[in-house]
Amino acid sequence: MGRSLSLGAGVGHGWLHTAVHERWRRYQRVGALVLATVCVALVASLPLLALVAELTSSTVDSLSLLQRWDLWALFLRSAARALLVTLLSLAVGIPLGCLFGRSDLPLRRILWLVHAFPLFLPPFLLALGWFHLVDLSGVAGAGIGGRSLSGEPAVTWVLTFALAPIVTTLTAFALRGIEPSLEEAALVVARPLHVFRSVLLPGAAPAVALASVVVFSLAISELGVPLFFGTRAYNEVVFSRLAGIDFNPGEAVALATPLLVAGLLLVVAERRLFGRRRFDLLGLRESRQPIELGRWRSLATAVVLALAAAGVAPLAGLVWRAMVGPIRPGQKLALGDSLWTSLSTASIAAAAATAIACVVGHALVRRSRIASILDGCLFLAFVMPSAVLGVGLISAWNRPATQWVYTTTAILVIAGCGRYAILAVRSSAVAFAQSSPQLEEGGQVAGASFLRRLVMLVLRPHWRGLALAFLLTLVFCMRDLDTVVLFYPPGAEPLTVRLFTLEANGPPRLVAALALVQVVLVAGAVTVGSLLLSLGARRR
Repeated sequence: MGRSLSLGAGVGHGWLHTAVHERWRRYQRVGALVLATVCVALVASLPLLALVAELTSSTVDSLSLLQRWDLWALFLRSAARALLVTLLSLAVGIPLGCLFGRSDLPLRRILWLVHAFPLFLPPFLLALGWFHLVDLSGVAGAGIGGRSLSGEPAVTWVLTFALAPIVTTLTAFALRGIEPSLEEAALVVARPLHVFRSVLLPGAAPAVALASVVVFSLAISELGVPLFFGTRAYNEVVFSRLAGIDFNPGEAVALATPLLVAGLLLVVAERRLFGRRRFDLLGLRESRQPIELGRWRSLATAVVLALAAAGVAPLAGLVWRAMVGPIRPGQKLALGDSLWTSLSTASIAAAAATAIACVVGHALVRRSRIASILDGCLFLAFVMPSAVLGVGLISAWNRPATQWVYTTTAILVIAGCGRYAILAVRSSAVAFAQSSPQLEEGGQVAGASFLRRLVMLVLRPHWRGLALAFLLTLVFCMRDLDTVVLFYPPGAEPLTVRLFTLEANGPPRLVAALALVQVVLVAGAVTVGSLLLSLGARRR
């Protein structure tokens, strides 16, 4: 009797275990999406919802600031500057993207990398380099000095060279990802130049539209470069209400309203212009035969060399200033803990963003409606001006119950993941789009669970794409200044904030040396990414 009861209990336990296991296998995909949704809500949606909640409860005095015409004039001035930078970036980036993506330009991969490198540096660091470079030309006898580089022209110049690589890269990838058969069929009945105008450029138009949205959002968010060159930016007004003697969070929330509306309009523009083609046109295919430049090859090479050299020219100014200049005895490189803070918080944020991308990026490729919503939330956090996201993070986390987050470097991790997770999601989606859904369907028929199919059939074959997504997010988290400068914990400032605060009163030689530390870190990450890309290209 006891043996029968024991046998029955064993059978019942085995049946229960099997039932739980089958239920777990059935709901793995749903559970992964739910977990990703919670993460996206915490890092991206919560700050924006907290900002909206603060707006609805703002006092009449705070909202009355929106009636001041001088503030609206400053906002329009910042928007006009961002629009001008966008137009100039398009003028530079589209031709370069065409040359890098589809022409027989010599050394195009190396020149592409040199041209894109300033994108991964804080723009105000480039401004500092240009200042020292112009100052060097004055010392050399040109009759000008660093002080002559100021005002709106200087801001526009620096931001154009800092952001034009976005247009170049997206245009080049879009051109390389167009189906070769379309071009080959068109070449049968038309000349190459006509095919380029009628087939290739229209195919790259969605990517150019996306690049325009991204460049405009980063340009209107920029705070460091306008402050460096002595011009005003609307972000500065919001920042002033969160620091110094004008501290007033309620007014900061009210002043962020125009920027919030601008961010929403950018998301609508991205959805309308780019639609569903967020990643499938930016694939990793490559057309068989590059377009020959012919007699224009030498001129095109000279122009590309000049533009690439102009992009990295500020680094020469930083190197010169770090080597030459007065220095007092006992002065040392004031790194403190800023280097470790930047590396640790950016690495954790990039790892979290890549984990989110594994689920959201895969679901996005498979046309999941929930993933499309999550993608929209992350894109909104990315294109939203930094002051808006910063004020939202303060409103969401600067509360008694969450001080353990707000007063530690955890808030920097949340900020980095919230703003730049979209880079990991879109990059991973580009990689995942190259694999056939039939492989996963076959694994499902064979009885493999969702997580096993995801790891073995999607993540494992595309580990280089995930590594690149991690590195891209890492670099952008490390270059961020405009978001984290609003709420970094005391004594735990990132390297960009340390540079920004020391630039005004620190010894120029040591500040330049500190800037070169940032350059070396970024160069290392970009080198690793380039090696991964070249390794993947050789294996294909």
